[in-house]
Amino acid sequence: MKLISFYKDEKHLITKAAQGSREAQHRLYQQYAPKMLGVCRRYIQDLQFAEDVMVQGFLKVFTHLGSFKHQGSFEGWIRKIMVRECIAYHNKKKKMIFSPDADTLEQTTPVHMETDLDVAHIQRMIDALPEGYRTVFVLYAVEGYKHIEIAELLGISESTSKSQLFKARRLLQDWMKDFQGQRAQRVNASGRK
Repeated sequence: MKLISFYKDEKHLITKAAQGSREAQHRLYQQYAPKMLGVCRRYIQDLQFAEDVMVQGFLKVFTHLGSFKHQGSFEGWIRKIMVRECIAYHNKKKKMIFSPDADTLEQTTPVHMETDLDVAHIQRMIDALPEGYRTVFVLYAVEGYKHIEIAELLGISESTSKSQLFKARRLLQDWMKDFQGQRAQRVNASGRK
């Protein structure tokens, strides 16, 4: 049996979805939902709430699909909507808490650390960060936002954004060192038996 493609390109699919085609909307949802759930999951620890926010985000995507001008990446456009929905979720739930700005940042350049930790373990470490640290870290390190953009999105100062990123990185580096040290001790202990 030969399958016939009803939509030859993404632009046509987006146009049909904007006109209200449920099939086109469903196809867009199926294509982008896994990636967008990943985006929401970075900001929201609980998978169920992350899914709820993603669905709410897609509702906005389909409501405002006519405003997409086909300039730039469609995935990037959806991603921005999802990020804003995640921030709105946190703002509704409770105000994000940001620790006070550091008077001086001890370190101004990022420290790169080699690690053999798996992605799931690193995600658990990111999840364990305080909410303000985690949000700024993900916006900057994962999504690629600049500090001025983060400040505008979160309603904080640019220096607070930089401070939160610095503290998040320092905390993650400390946890990685501790984890690797503990693992080395276990390996050494098992070798002595």
